[in-house]
Amino acid sequence: MKVAVWDTYVQRLDGEIMHFDILVPDTLKDEKEIFEYGEKYLSKKPIETEGITMSHCNFCHIEKAPMDVENSVKENGYHIIEMENCD
Repeated sequence: MKVAVWDTYVQRLDGEIMHFDILVPDTLKDEKEIFEYGEKYLSKKPIETEGITMSHCNFCHIEKAPMDVENSVKENGYHIIEMENCD
């Protein structure tokens, strides 16, 4: 499975910036749906944020997903890779 990687930065209320990637099927083009996946991920975190904005969530590239990511995308519609300040 090929996935589209959306590079995402979110301002935390404590001043830190969260950085994570939202991975979705490469056929998904609806930015609103992709942002909703990001918001769903954020709602499960015990961190207060300003939420996702279009200027801070951008398509990055397409890549072949490893099996664990592919399974997560098939089950949930998306997969998150945490990069910085996500805890």
